[in-house]
Parts: sequence; C-alpha cells; structure tokens
Amino acid sequence: MLRHLDIRDMLIIDRLELAFQPGLNVLTGETGAGKSILLDSLGFVLGWRGRADLVRSGAEQGEVVAVFDLSPGHPTRAVLEEAGLPVSDELILRRINTPEGRKTAWVNDRRASGEVLRALSDCLVELHGQQDDKGLLDPKNHRAMLDDFGGLDPLRAKVAAAWRDRAAAAKALTAAEVRLAEMRAEEEFLRHSVAELDKLAPLEGEEAELDTRRRLMQGAEKMREDVARAIDGLGLNGAEGAIVDAQRWLDGVVDQAEGKLEGPLAALERAMVELGDAQAGVAAFAERLEFNPSELEMVEERLFALRGLARKHNVLADELAVLAKALSRRLAALDGGEAELGDLQARLTAAEAAFADVAEQLSAKRAAAASKLDKAMAVELAPLKMERAVFETRRDAAPAGPDGIDAITFTVATNPGAPAGALNRIASGGELSRFLLALKVCLTADATGLTMIFDEIDRGVGGATADAVGRRLSSLAAEGQVLVVTHSPQVAALGAHHWQVAKSVEKGVTFSRVVPLSDEERVDEVARMVAGDTITDAARDAARALLGGATAG
Repeated sequence: MLRHLDIRDMLIIDRLELAFQPGLNVLTGETGAGKSILLDSLGFVLGWRGRADLVRSGAEQGEVVAVFDLSPGHPTRAVLEEAGLPVSDELILRRINTPEGRKTAWVNDRRASGEVLRALSDCLVELHGQQDDKGLLDPKNHRAMLDDFGGLDPLRAKVAAAWRDRAAAAKALTAAEVRLAEMRAEEEFLRHSVAELDKLAPLEGEEAELDTRRRLMQGAEKMREDVARAIDGLGLNGAEGAIVDAQRWLDGVVDQAEGKLEGPLAALERAMVELGDAQAGVAAFAERLEFNPSELEMVEERLFALRGLARKHNVLADELAVLAKALSRRLAALDGGEAELGDLQARLTAAEAAFADVAEQLSAKRAAAASKLDKAMAVELAPLKMERAVFETRRDAAPAGPDGIDAITFTVATNPGAPAGALNRIASGGELSRFLLALKVCLTADATGLTMIFDEIDRGVGGATADAVGRRLSSLAAEGQVLVVTHSPQVAALGAHHWQVAKSVEKGVTFSRVVPLSDEERVDEVARMVAGDTITDAARDAARALLGGATAG
C-alpha cells in the first residue's frame, strides 16, 4: 500500500506531502490544476519512462519519495532479495532528477537502477489511465494478458522452450543439408583426390628422406673410390697394420722400460678401439653406396610424384599426408551425410511433436481461461449498467511460434444481436471506460498488495452510470487501496478519503497544492463538480445528497 508521497520541486509543485490511506482515495480539481503531475511524479519515482522536463524551473533538482507498506508475503520482497537490497515491512523509494536529466535512485537507502525500480513497480502499482488504454486495447497484448489471468506462465515457458528446441533442430538440419550439398558439388574431386592420394600413400617427412637418398646415390661412384681408399688406409696395409707393428715392437722392450711404456701401450689400445669404430662406420657407409642401379630411378620417380601432387593441391610435399587424411574425412562425411540427415530429421520430427503437444496443452488451457474471463467480465459489467453487453475472448489459429498457436483478441458486442468487434471500435467513450474498468478488475483480481490507480476512468459517463462506476471502485478498494483522479461528483462522493488539487499564483509563480478535505470542504468541492465555478445552495444540497447516498450505500 502506498502510504506516503513526498514531492519537491517537480514542475509546478514546490513541496507536497501526501499521506494516502487504505480504501478509495479520490483526487479532484479543475482541469490543469496539476493532477497529472502527481501521477507523473509517482511514475518518476517508480522508474516509469515519461517526460524528461520534470524539474521545477529554477530548482537545482527535483525529488520524489514514495513510502509503501509491505505485507509479510508481498511479492516485492522477492524482487528486493534478488536485487540484493534491504528487505523490511517498509519500502522507501527515492529518486532525484537534475535539470540536465541526470537521474539517481535509492531503494531503502541503497543506490538502485531504473530497471530495479520498474521491477518493483510491477508489484506495487497498477495504473489505468488515458495513456494506459492503448495497452489494454492493443490485441498484441491480449494473449499475454489472458495467460497472466489464467496463471499460464509456466506452461507458456514450456512452449517457448519447446519452440527453441524445434528451431535448433531445424537449424541443425538445414546446416547439414547445406554442408552435404556443398560436398556433393565437389564429390568427383574428392573421390579422385582421395584415390590418387591413397595410391601414392605419402608419409610425413618422406620427401626429405628421398631427396637425401637421391643425392647420395648420385654421388656414389666418386665416393666409392674414396671410401675404398679410406678402408684400405685404415686396414692391415695401413693404420691398423702400423699400430699392430708398433704394439709388437714395444711389447718386446716394455719389461726393460721400467714402466715408461705402459702409458703409450694403453694409448695404442685405445687407438685400436677408436680405429675399429672408424672402420665399422666407413664399412657401413660403403654398404649404403651399394645399390641396384634401378633404385635411383625409383627414388627419383617417387620424389617427382610427391612434388607433382603437392603442386597440384598447392601444398608442401610434407603436407600431403595431412591433406590425405582431411580429404578422406570429408569423403567419409559425404558418404555418411545421408545417415546424418536421417538422424537430424528424426530429431526435428520429435521436436515438432513435443512442441505440438505442449502447444495444444496451452491452447486448451487458454480456452478454459478465456471462458473464465468471459464469465468474470459478465459479472463485472452488470453493476456498471452494461448487463446487456457481451464480452468475448476470441481465439483464432495463429502461426506456430514461441507463444504457441493461438491469436487472442478481446471483443465486445454492446447490444444483443449486434456484431462483436474490437473494444475501441464498438464501444463509445463512456462504454469503453466501463469495459476497461471491468477488464482491469478481472485481470488484477489475483494480484496481492497492489495499489490501483485510475486516471479519469469515469470520463464520458455521468448520472447513474457514474455512480455505478464509483461504487465498483469503492467495492474494489474495500480489499486494498485505490487512487482515483476524477471529474465525476458521483465518483468523488464515494471516496473514503478526498484530496483537492488546486493551482495558485504567488508572486508571479504558479504552484500546485493538494490538500485533504474535511467533511464540509468535501461538500463544497462536490458542489463545484456538480455546478461549476458558481456554487449554489442547490448544488450544495445535491452534493450533500450524493455524499449521504454514498455513506448510506
């Protein structure tokens, strides 16, 4: 419940403090007195998007503070907890605005964003006014309104999830079809290339090894002569024989050398070991120089084939093995593409079936909710002097989408036998106001802790009809808090609390004032609403009659 509203330096309000009460609170005053400024200011502190030039001329900043009382189970508490803001039985919203348009907000003395304010306002205030009509009258909003009325949000979320799954399956299938089409376009190339590469069977590092082998074979003839000489020079006719002779000669005198030759003999032993290694290495190399004369031709053909295929595919010869694997994978994907398409098509079929099932469930629930809403509207319209009107929630098939398969439109027939049509096309101004009041009441019937605000809901009606509107508002307010901006004396007379909005000029500056009215002051204000600027005794008598009738009612 909105308990307190403090406005400072907003448009033509310099300072205003209002203490609202439970029940029906009415605000009256002449046109242009500043009633809309109150709603603009309340909307400002609630984070609603509206006019930017709210700061009073000459003021450093405008400020609005709104205080709400929260019941123990009020949904606002969950919003506060999610935003990490303090939670208590009292909610204090404060927001300031500079002439340059910079806005700063606090929630229970903690800085908060406009987004948080708007999330809180959804749980705190329900506004119906001249600008709000567009939301109720626009068929684009009717489906969501019906779902909210029927408590269908969880099922609607399942439908949206099923639609996303269906869309993902369709996207995957389309992508696979595109890939397969692209691969089919190069199928001949793939099959020929893979066959060619498989036949050649290139190995990583093979080119360098073949190139080395080829150069070796090309220089083998000259190297054979030099290697043969080296083998002879290292053998018994060369180094090995000389070392053996030296060892034999020294062995003959070592006993008389008093140990002086043991070191040289050991060195000769080591030299023989190293010489043996050299002989073995040279001999092994000599064996490599022995090859079949046709081997050189085979190596060159293999090397030329590798390099030619590499040029054909515009890669290095050492990359042919990797290319062969990649092309083989693409060919395997092509060969397995049909199977993949089958799997993806099955996935899409299952997703479509799942969506259709949950969408049909939602459609059935919407049918039940529509019937319930139509009955509730019939109950609401009767006391508003529209018992002959028929409200109908029309359901039509709509293209499948994340919101299901239904198009929802609120229609009305104002008289029996008359064709039904859109609210704003069939109903007159006065009828439209009552339809919207009834619709608002039905759609918010399960809302808890909401302060409902009606901005000139009685426009276009008078007499008994206005009295009926006022009594419905009063009945609605008995269960909570309703604020009504009205020009109707019948509605004003039914208020439990009455404020007058008046405009005055002080030292050339215009100010708007809002004052609570006593019982006698209410008589004069209602009389003004009955008679106009000149309040007569007859107008006062009529006002007393209205106020007395309201009390009696």
